[in-house]
Amino acid sequence: MSDESSVARLDSAFMALADPVRRTIVARLSRGPQTVNDLAEPFEISKQAVSRHIQVLEKAGLVTRSRDAQRRPVHLDARRLEELTAWIDKYRIIAEQQFRNLDELLTTQGEQR
Repeated sequence: MSDESSVARLDSAFMALADPVRRTIVARLSRGPQTVNDLAEPFEISKQAVSRHIQVLEKAGLVTRSRDAQRRPVHLDARRLEELTAWIDKYRIIAEQQFRNLDELLTTQGEQR
């Protein structure tokens, strides 16, 4: 996968997760597959609106749908979340190292006084 397509995938996933309704849907799906009706239950928005949110998550690759007789459960794609987590962790580790370096510098400066 090229860097451009990787960045585009990250961008679409983070844009999808920017909405609080979609983050709630992802959190609920982390407990297992659910139908649109199940996912719409806690929201004061229409099932159609919830379906549109699910479509955004689906386009971002964060969820998938399957067919189970008459039901169409929505599933969380854990691999995509792992990709996002890995990207965040990469920069978290860099930031933590910078803070450790700053701590060492400040400690050294304090000992020299």
